Amino acid sequence: MIPYRPEPLTDFRVNANHEALLAAIRQVQGELGRDYPLIINGDRMITDDMQSSINPSNKSQVIGRMSKANAEQAEQAIQGAFDTFQVWSHVPAGQRARLLFRAAADLRRRKHEFNAWLMLESGKTRAEADADTAEAIDFMEYYARQMIEMSETAAKKLVWMDGEDNDLQYIPLGVGIVIPPWNFPLAIMAGMTTAAIVAGNTVVLKPASPTPVIAFKFVQLLEEAGMPAGVVQFLPGSGSEIGDLLVSHRLSRFISFTGSREVGLRIFELAAKTAPGQIWLKRFIGELGGKDGIVVDKDADLEAAAQAIVASAFGYSGQKCSACSRAIVHEAVYDTVLNRCVELTRALKVGDVLDFGSDTGPVIDQSAFRKIFEYIEVGNKEGRLVAGGGKAEGDGYFIEPTIIADVKPDAILMQEEIFGPVLAFCKAASFDEALDIANNTEYGLTGAVFSTNLSHLELARERFHVGNLYFNRKCTGAIVGVHPFGGFNMSGTDSKAGGPDYLQQFMQLKLISEKL
Repeated sequence: MIPYRPEPLTDFRVNANHEALLAAIRQVQGELGRDYPLIINGDRMITDDMQSSINPSNKSQVIGRMSKANAEQAEQAIQGAFDTFQVWSHVPAGQRARLLFRAAADLRRRKHEFNAWLMLESGKTRAEADADTAEAIDFMEYYARQMIEMSETAAKKLVWMDGEDNDLQYIPLGVGIVIPPWNFPLAIMAGMTTAAIVAGNTVVLKPASPTPVIAFKFVQLLEEAGMPAGVVQFLPGSGSEIGDLLVSHRLSRFISFTGSREVGLRIFELAAKTAPGQIWLKRFIGELGGKDGIVVDKDADLEAAAQAIVASAFGYSGQKCSACSRAIVHEAVYDTVLNRCVELTRALKVGDVLDFGSDTGPVIDQSAFRKIFEYIEVGNKEGRLVAGGGKAEGDGYFIEPTIIADVKPDAILMQEEIFGPVLAFCKAASFDEALDIANNTEYGLTGAVFSTNLSHLELARERFHVGNLYFNRKCTGAIVGVHPFGGFNMSGTDSKAGGPDYLQQFMQLKLISEKL
């Protein structure tokens, strides 16, 4: 087994790659508008209740019509997952890992096809889509190797005692409820799902409502790679209809969730309550968003800082939990950095992601579109609009990348997660004050510092309280195995996806001691 290495990103300047993506887009466009089923115990079920998935770049285009599960089908799925767990949990770790290796190889071969689905259903540019697909491959390659290593090394960590044979084993938990987000509809969904199943658990996967077709295609890929029926139950549906049922069910053993703070806290609360007949305490693995800041010191490389701020703020229209939504800049260089960021932002082209000249695409749906403009309206009262602020051209949910300057540290724009292309600029009188402002939020996911002052970087290393801290680089773009990802405070349980300890959250340790 070769050592893990992150999947290389595609160079679309190479004509063969460019043409391969175009061919994949044409293929996917030929499949649009189809009906998709639930998958329960391997059986396909088309329901009467359907929900359309819409192309956010082109609101009149239906990507697919997805079946929605009801409470009875949710009950059937979780019971099926529980029954399948009795078998899957005893499959050797190496065999479970091979499933992930095969799926990763298949996804690598079909990279452009999945890129095309991501572009059309989630509104990602080809570069963002390719990074999403590469990360999904990375998660499977990394977790498969991690599972093999953990299965072979647990007992070796014990201290020897004469007269006893002691063994330490990682064993799976049970049925997991996996609720992934729409913003990384392949990578995060795949990582959450495959981490659980390679550890020996079974999963009820409730995909994000805006991006269910991508999730279906991935479950189909797992099946083609040899996944037995019932290991992953594919169960799209509304939270009000099936969400609470799945989370609070006596047979669900853990909930893996990535999404908003509000929904995550509700799930955490529900999971903490024991249902009649429940014989365990449920685990909650949560990633709940961020309010990420980039601090710029007075002696920083200002051009590099401005480039990183704009890339972190407006990549995928700011729809990343790691996106920079706060620029905290020393007053001595504030105007210089702000003016350069405005210049770079105004040069960005917003449009349909099938136009490869677009730097960024739409926001995900009408609800997000409306919410973001409400924040822009607030920003106009809290600060000074210096870039964007309006709807960009096109028949999609396009919003101009927006910068609001001169915002106070305790303003709404500096405190609440917007999840859109809106960046607040805040002035700091000193580096110490800049760190105070950076920490002045209930979140603690990512952050970055630009400085050439080594003592200031050391101070930030100690005081900047985020799960992922970057120096002199952007605050987005974590790579599996390189930058384990997860945050503090209301950003979640610091689960560190893509890190060496991640799989432990889906397992428990069992000691077996025999007197000789």
